[in-house]
Amino acid sequence: MPNIKAQRPEIIQGELEVLAFSRHDDLEEAIEVLLSGKYVLILDFYSTGLLLLNELKAYLRWEEKQKFQEERSKRRNFRELSHRIILEVSHQRLRVKKAPKIGWLKILYPEQKEFALSFPDIQGLNSAWQWYEKGIQIPTLPHKIHPWYGSYFPTRFEHIILFDEYLKANQMQKENAFDLGVGSGVLSFQLQNHGFKNIQSSDQNPNAIIGMVEELKRLNISNIELLYGDLFVESAVQQDLIVFNPPWLPTKGNIENLDTAIYYHEELFPRFFEQAFDRLKPDGQLVLLFSNLLKLTHPNEKHPIEEELENGRRYIKHALLKKPVAQASKKTKRNLKRREQEIVELWCLKRST
Repeated sequence: MPNIKAQRPEIIQGELEVLAFSRHDDLEEAIEVLLSGKYVLILDFYSTGLLLLNELKAYLRWEEKQKFQEERSKRRNFRELSHRIILEVSHQRLRVKKAPKIGWLKILYPEQKEFALSFPDIQGLNSAWQWYEKGIQIPTLPHKIHPWYGSYFPTRFEHIILFDEYLKANQMQKENAFDLGVGSGVLSFQLQNHGFKNIQSSDQNPNAIIGMVEELKRLNISNIELLYGDLFVESAVQQDLIVFNPPWLPTKGNIENLDTAIYYHEELFPRFFEQAFDRLKPDGQLVLLFSNLLKLTHPNEKHPIEEELENGRRYIKHALLKKPVAQASKKTKRNLKRREQEIVELWCLKRST
């Protein structure tokens, strides 16, 4: 495996126009500074950054009432402005008082002594460190996972449970399997638990591969081979089972960081189906974990798996399993009606020839 460099939040540097800000300073002035394209440096407490973020949200909510904005446009505006709120880091620790200790600062920035990061990036690093240290218990797995910073891990488990039910119910050869887009390794660990002898797991996210190297060493697992790169990378192994938990929503814009786990460009599925066909044994099974979220949010978009079955002529549908998504908490701010209608799907395809 080539030497892999981890992705990390970008350091804020260069000649910047900065307003130094403490808890008792004027919040309206700070908002005006952010809107003008300048930066606000938090000087006293970590909680002062939270205070300013909340004030920024309140201002944007007021602005939204003045003019209609699409939801993604609103998020972009908040992201752009909030990333101008910055904190200083000194010797891998935040300079402000009562700040959380974040191990990623030492791991990701070992060569940096004095630098600055945006407050939202610091929040993301802090949350990721909590997940990494405490671990996450996944249904169907006998052990916790410890997701590395910037790698995908599931926060809902219906598709994980559906895949486990599929593995329990199906009798198949278990010599070789491929997990495309390994993330934090959940599907690969499921394959391993169900007796697959040789598993290849790929990801184009370097942090996912770095994290999985740690996990395999921690768990003393030797039959999972990691591949860094796009789709199947350079593997030509013929597989008994290929599993892919792809992004569920289409986009034509730029995809950043973990958004690749949510959004896909239109060329993804044609490339995947073509490459998978060449690597699937004649009696092998191709499994995709998908959702009706596409039809709920983009009713005019073609379902990529249905489109392949109609036009590709490479595969036939062997099975389609479905499971309703659990109801969201009443405290959630997301679309509750959509959540009530959402269903996860497990598509099992076989070669048509």
